[in-house]
Amino acid sequence: MPENIAATGKLPIKMLHDRILVALRKEDGDRRSSGGILIPATAQVAKRLVWGEAKGVGPNVRQIKIGDQVLFSPEDQHEVEVHGEDLIILRERDVHAVAAERIEESTGLYL
Repeated sequence: MPENIAATGKLPIKMLHDRILVALRKEDGDRRSSGGILIPATAQVAKRLVWGEAKGVGPNVRQIKIGDQVLFSPEDQHEVEVHGEDLIILRERDVHAVAAERIEESTGLYL
């Protein structure tokens, strides 16, 4: 085992098939209503899609690259802790949209 991995106890991770490892964006946690009321991330609200950043992609993922912003439903996620960070595993088909600078075709909307 390489010395840097042995010292930290952290092994490299390879995503398989069409899986994507996603970190939730910080601003998708607690949020405030237009009236200033704090709405916790755990509050039950209507089905709301959330944005996250792709941290890893499997070899069969075609449309998403590491670093892309992805839009998905919280109901489609599987939570996992990796190296002390809470992340989410999704299938590529569960992603509704991708935001990245490399995308040329545009809807006219920007993040």
